[in-house]
Amino acid sequence: MHHRTALAWAGALGAAGVILGAFGAHALKGALEAAGTRDVWDTASRYQLLHAAALLGFAGWMRPSPGKPGRCAAWAPRLWVAGTILFSGSLYALALGAPRWLGPVTPLGGAALVAGWALAAGAALTA
Repeated sequence: MHHRTALAWAGALGAAGVILGAFGAHALKGALEAAGTRDVWDTASRYQLLHAAALLGFAGWMRPSPGKPGRCAAWAPRLWVAGTILFSGSLYALALGAPRWLGPVTPLGGAALVAGWALAAGAALTA
């Protein structure tokens, strides 16, 4: 992934995370509390914002590198994006009452996030 693509994803995930976090804290507060899923929504928005910030930092780290990024550096942000969509997206959906079969998607997203962090470390060690 090019540093500009990572930066664009950071902006998109960050903006959406702020919007969804505020939406859950205000417009959906009563419904989420009644369903007992406010903590689930908060976890989704927290992880989304954390990984948006990680993408922002990683994009900045990738920028001064000449040429194509190495495999680890190229795949870490991809896994963070996919993992955030799967992890946070499934939690948002579950908090809103999505079918329980969606539950197994959450740990798949979490595994992608962890793999992204491992590749980020690998990228730093091989740079």
